Amino acid sequence: MSDTRRRVKVYTLNEDRQWDDRGTGHVSSSFVERLKGISLLVRAESDGSLLLESKISPNTAYQKQQDTLIVWSEADNYDLALSFQEKAGCDEIWEKICQVQGKDPALDITQDPIDESEEERFEEIPETSHLVELPPCELSRLEEIADLVTSVLSSPIRREKLALALMSEGYIKKLLGLFRVCEDLDNREGLHHLYEIVRGVLFLNKAALFEVMFSDDCIMDVVGCLEYDPALVQPKRHREFLTKTAKFKEVIPITDSELRQKIHQTYRVQYIQDIILPTPSVFEENFLSTLTSFIFFNKVEIVSMLQEDEKFLTEVFAQLTDEATEDSKRRELVNFVKEFCAFSQTLQPQNRDAFFKTLANLGILPALEIGMDDLQVRAAATDIFSYLVEFSPSMVREFVMQEPQQTDDDVLLINVVIKQMICDSDPELGGAVQLMGLLRTLIDPENMLASTNKTEKTEFLSFFYKYCMHVLTAPLLANTAHDKNPKDNFQTAQLLALILELLTFCVEHHTYHIKTYIMNKDLLRRVLVLMNSKHTFLALCALRFMRRIIGLKDEYYNRYIIKGNLFEPVINALLDNGTRYNLLNSAIIELFEFIKVEDIKSLIAHIVDNFYKALESIEYVQTFKGLKGRYEQEKDRQSQRLNRYRRDARSLDEDEELWFNDDDDDDDGEAVEKRMEDDFSDSYGKYMEAKKGESHWYFSVHSLDYNILLTLILTASLTAGAANGANGANNNGKAAAIPPSSPAVTPNNSSTSSVKTVALPSTPVVKVMLLYKEGLNPISVKTHLIAVTVN
Repeated sequence: MSDTRRRVKVYTLNEDRQWDDRGTGHVSSSFVERLKGISLLVRAESDGSLLLESKISPNTAYQKQQDTLIVWSEADNYDLALSFQEKAGCDEIWEKICQVQGKDPALDITQDPIDESEEERFEEIPETSHLVELPPCELSRLEEIADLVTSVLSSPIRREKLALALMSEGYIKKLLGLFRVCEDLDNREGLHHLYEIVRGVLFLNKAALFEVMFSDDCIMDVVGCLEYDPALVQPKRHREFLTKTAKFKEVIPITDSELRQKIHQTYRVQYIQDIILPTPSVFEENFLSTLTSFIFFNKVEIVSMLQEDEKFLTEVFAQLTDEATEDSKRRELVNFVKEFCAFSQTLQPQNRDAFFKTLANLGILPALEIGMDDLQVRAAATDIFSYLVEFSPSMVREFVMQEPQQTDDDVLLINVVIKQMICDSDPELGGAVQLMGLLRTLIDPENMLASTNKTEKTEFLSFFYKYCMHVLTAPLLANTAHDKNPKDNFQTAQLLALILELLTFCVEHHTYHIKTYIMNKDLLRRVLVLMNSKHTFLALCALRFMRRIIGLKDEYYNRYIIKGNLFEPVINALLDNGTRYNLLNSAIIELFEFIKVEDIKSLIAHIVDNFYKALESIEYVQTFKGLKGRYEQEKDRQSQRLNRYRRDARSLDEDEELWFNDDDDDDDGEAVEKRMEDDFSDSYGKYMEAKKGESHWYFSVHSLDYNILLTLILTASLTAGAANGANGANNNGKAAAIPPSSPAVTPNNSSTSSVKTVALPSTPVVKVMLLYKEGLNPISVKTHLIAVTVN
């Protein structure tokens, strides 16, 4: 299994016609009982798990591409590919596939799948016609050749036969020779036929033909044929662009000739696909799938070759980080790295991670800081920065915080990105939207590491709010100065909407930092100025910002809103909107509905006290009447609470007097006094027998005669004081001072209270607790247990 010849990557083609990497492993072919046939097996090199198990079906069409690829389809819209590390391994497996299917291994394709309709069509073809018979490659036969190529495109079988015929006779190079003749003779009719022929050959979608057509000695003639579209009055000048305008620049000389040739080929083939060939129709969209694969694997190979060339990359970054490098040279270097990163997007995740780790180790982030004054360098550096943030936000955050803090915050890399967003010249702000997404990724606490670096969130957010937030909010603050919005054009409104979206995200995910910033800058007031904008989407963004703040139900924010009277611009916008039933109206109503449903009392009171007169006429919703109802309920509740707890002393005395004068309880009162005296005597005796230091006395009473209670407390205090005083005289020769009397317990004390005497160190401390047995209101309690603790 360790044989590198058998080492492969397994790819599948997704719905977007892009290849997905399913893993790396080692391929073998063996008989699988379950599938009842010879099958291709790929086991992962990491854990030995089965990545692929595919039976070699006699009717499946396998294609061999670029010496190291085998591609086939197993079902409708399910394409597979094996990319071999070595050509020998690819040849070995290809021979096995051809052996099972009874095909010649010299061919690069076995066969296409045949459905029923194709079988019927195939039966109509005479048995003698194994290959499509091509007309002689002559000028007079170009029209016939064009008709033949066009006619076979609808039939997979005939496409296959035509491709074999073109390959077997070296027909492509003969056709391209005729193209040069036609162009020399200015034979427009022949050139138009050649356009149809070459376009049709490309639509055959065969990798073997692409290898010939895109070789160095053929590709420019192929491009030349495609210039003479019969639908155009004048031919395009694609060759002139490729040879003169689009010049290949080697920022660092590439010594590997194979790599240089691969770069040229990939660029030209990409140009053919994207620029020259018309957009395929729904029926033609699969005709160029092999061309897409050809470009994809070329890019993978280029990135791999460059990544493995340590000397080349080291030289690139040495010049990038050298401040003496000329501006023009630096532009070329940065643009090269940008294109390098763009190519890396074709790599699969694990390979892409390795690629960016290589760039990080070479010092990509410090290199981006140099030469930021140049607009082209700044734009390219921002694109590279976006690739790096997508790869590893934590790596970027760590670097940004380690940047030297200079007096001018504008030199910070993250501030350069913010300025690039703010200064986007695109009327639709396409670049700004992309950069806003990057910033959002950087400041999102969800992707900040918690285990390895617990302080990353705190440290980075503190850094961001200190050095970067003022740059982000500068356009917002500038456009809302003096409570006016002077620049209310569409592009400015779009930019402010983006900034507000980011600030709203901060409100949701940053608690302390954004709250402090909003309070210090009075930011909400400035944002609500935008409620007057003629652009409804901007007014909605401002409203959404306030809605997020209120949604936190934070009284700190609520007091800030009340103090600043910040509902006024919202209510003015509602009233100015009139009876129009639109999104702005619904959003404002929802804001007040949320306050009502969540019963945010402070905001409800503020709204009703200050704005209800202006809102009471709105009757198409019950929101404001509901706010008024909540307000009245709260007022009634507070009034009842005050009435319950603010009775004057006279009413309390009268209640007690009525209770004491109750005829039914007279006898009980006398019994209580006697029982209290007996209880006191018993408790005093127990106290004298208890150990010194602390005693607990319990009395059971049936009334609230606080004079009796005070007498009990004083007696306990004096008795304990005498005992402690005697001990103090024996120990120190000094008598303890008698403490001042304890304050009486009043009816307003809570149901469980403690009263402490103020004492000198040798003075006893008396604790009295009323333990109510019935009810919570002292006035209504008939039986109490009084606990006196003496320390």
